[in-house]
Amino acid sequence: MLHEPRFWTAVAFFLFFILFGRKIWAPLATALDARAERIRADLDEAARLRREAEQMLEDATRERETALAEARALVEHSLAEASRIAEDAKREAEAVAARREQMARDRIAASERSAVREVRQVAIDVAVQATRDALSVALPAETAQQIVDRSIADLPSALSSRAA
Repeated sequence: MLHEPRFWTAVAFFLFFILFGRKIWAPLATALDARAERIRADLDEAARLRREAEQMLEDATRERETALAEARALVEHSLAEASRIAEDAKREAEAVAARREQMARDRIAASERSAVREVRQVAIDVAVQATRDALSVALPAETAQQIVDRSIADLPSALSSRAA
């Protein structure tokens, strides 16, 4: 056993740690403690950042849902407004069409009345002319003068009976 190199390696290893162990162990333990503390701080920072990220995610999700609800409400309002405008336009178009139709009917009726008046006037003119022609041929001038005088004399009574 004393001739084994493993034995002397183990003895040298133990003596080295016994003699220099305290001097090496204190700085080594301090370095390990500092590293452990840094790791703990990094883990705490990571946990804090994770909590902040989760909070930001919740806030963003809430804001997105709010924005979606507002967008839906805006779309619904826009659709309702468009429907109302379309209904108003339809009613207005129907009213305009009805007014134009009534104006056309009024124009047609006025044209009919005007045409009837013109036809009556032409008929009266033709009848008067035919009567004049017939009377000028059939009646002597004295008789015609007497008829005109008598008609002029009867005119006030005829007008007063028509007015009543």
